[in-house]
Amino acid sequence: MNTNHCLDVIIIGGGLAGLVNAIHLTKSDIEVLLIEKNSYPKHKVCGEYVSNEVLPYLKSLDIDPIKLGAKKINRFILSTSKNRKIESKLSLGGFGLSRFTLDHVLAKKAKENGAVIIQDTVLKVEFLNNEFRVLTKNGRDYKAKIVIGAHGKRSNIDIALDRNFIKKKSPFLAVKTHLKGNFPDDLVALHNFEGGYCGISKVENNHINVCYIVEFKSFQKFKNIQDFQEKVLCKNSYLKSIFENSESVFSKPLTISQVSFSSKNPVEQHILMCGDSASMIHPLSGNGMSMAIRSAQMAALLIIAYFNGEIKSRIILEKAYIKEWNNEFRSRLRIGHVVASLFKRYHFSEFLMFILIKLPSLLPKIIKRTHGKPMVVK
Repeated sequence: MNTNHCLDVIIIGGGLAGLVNAIHLTKSDIEVLLIEKNSYPKHKVCGEYVSNEVLPYLKSLDIDPIKLGAKKINRFILSTSKNRKIESKLSLGGFGLSRFTLDHVLAKKAKENGAVIIQDTVLKVEFLNNEFRVLTKNGRDYKAKIVIGAHGKRSNIDIALDRNFIKKKSPFLAVKTHLKGNFPDDLVALHNFEGGYCGISKVENNHINVCYIVEFKSFQKFKNIQDFQEKVLCKNSYLKSIFENSESVFSKPLTISQVSFSSKNPVEQHILMCGDSASMIHPLSGNGMSMAIRSAQMAALLIIAYFNGEIKSRIILEKAYIKEWNNEFRSRLRIGHVVASLFKRYHFSEFLMFILIKLPSLLPKIIKRTHGKPMVVK
């Protein structure tokens, strides 16, 4: 690729948000370069449950998760560390599909559509004279009219951009593994334990995806992950049953530290941020993957309108994206933060569960408030 040529769009990061952007934009003949530091396929620390709200949109991009073997999920179980539990039907439902499979298929589709994907790491982004300059670890120097930040939860590029959230230490550690064992195909479970919570659901190859988040200060008291799981997670009898009656698929669990739920700006130094780069909802809400896909659609539609001349300036484009992003996600993020804060309080979570058991209609309403409606294909 000619590095002297000014590209239409550069996407930093090849996760859900970045790849969906690439597919959508190339469908409209927009020139896309996507820069991703890892190769495909690759496992990622992720809950791997996706709300069905994204299905119409994914199918419009010629991606059908069910044909990829995704598990159809329509039931939800919530438990506390003292083993109180409540079950609810998921009105919209969802599916379980590993990032190993989904990201790989999305990357293949993006390439089929004409996107160029390179394995490299972005070190610096500059904006001058109404265009971007993107510098990479491998010495490449690109120019682009638009840059999309889809680099995930936190990255060196956030440090380079001097983003506010990156200056704050985050107390959270996330751990993910796949297990072989018995677990219902149609169920997503959220089991609380002292200091954190764990999401469990099946994915396409009958593996059980187990992903939990914990405050690092709670974790560091123990020798290792196995020790922590045995002495803390397994106090929840539902988690104990899963760990004791399953065998690990991974040689060791995947981890990511410094997970931040701090507020972020959806536009940063003229870069349109998507997915976790724009903000991260608490995994307890189980909707991060859907939000990443929805944010990609929002950005892609506005960028297409910008290149078509329907949006007359970069400033109008940025304001429109910020407005749509806030309208779509601000309420979800706030509710997710409140719910996570309540369940983090060990004794209060038991009281909250008592209320939910007495008033079972409350749980579906809370779930609905952290999820969106089926995405409209435009």
